[in-house]
Amino acid sequence: MSKRRRVILITDGDDYARRAIEHVAAEIGGRCISHSHGNPTVLSAPQLIKLINKAEQDPVLVMFDDSGQLGEGSGEMALKYVAQHKDIEVLGIIAVASKTRQEEWTKVDVCIDRDGNLTPYGVDKFGVPELELGRINGDTVYCLDELDVPIVVGIGDIGKMARRDHFDRGSPITKKAVELILERSGYEWKI
Repeated sequence: MSKRRRVILITDGDDYARRAIEHVAAEIGGRCISHSHGNPTVLSAPQLIKLINKAEQDPVLVMFDDSGQLGEGSGEMALKYVAQHKDIEVLGIIAVASKTRQEEWTKVDVCIDRDGNLTPYGVDKFGVPELELGRINGDTVYCLDELDVPIVVGIGDIGKMARRDHFDRGSPITKKAVELILERSGYEWKI
């Protein structure tokens, strides 16, 4: 029997997110499934499982995106499948805030604002703290409350946040979210 792959799930998949996540994965010695990017998610859940299993090492960072689709879209369906798959150990989820017309939201354990501060309050897509405790609005977060995962970290729009998370700056907010998940999981990673 093969060991379960240790994975971080990310609810964003546009080009900015891809570049940021690829950069962070390289810095921590993990792997990004670059083919998982898309707005919306285009790969099927079984295709994603195959790619995760082919990754050279853990942790594996995987992107999911609904592109604002109402309710459970393709990104969320794939995310649920991957999160509940027998070969996958989810270390945590990065829930990305967005301004959605449908105002879908999820509970989060902690958020990181655009200045890199941990906060119990939700953040908006710009990484600015909001007034509600422990929740964010987003377009690929509808199903997260149904999943049994160790930690959900909320952040603003990956690779953006008024350029504070841009990949040419090292995507520091995304990196901090990944490191927080790894630290809480007890996973040893490259520094």
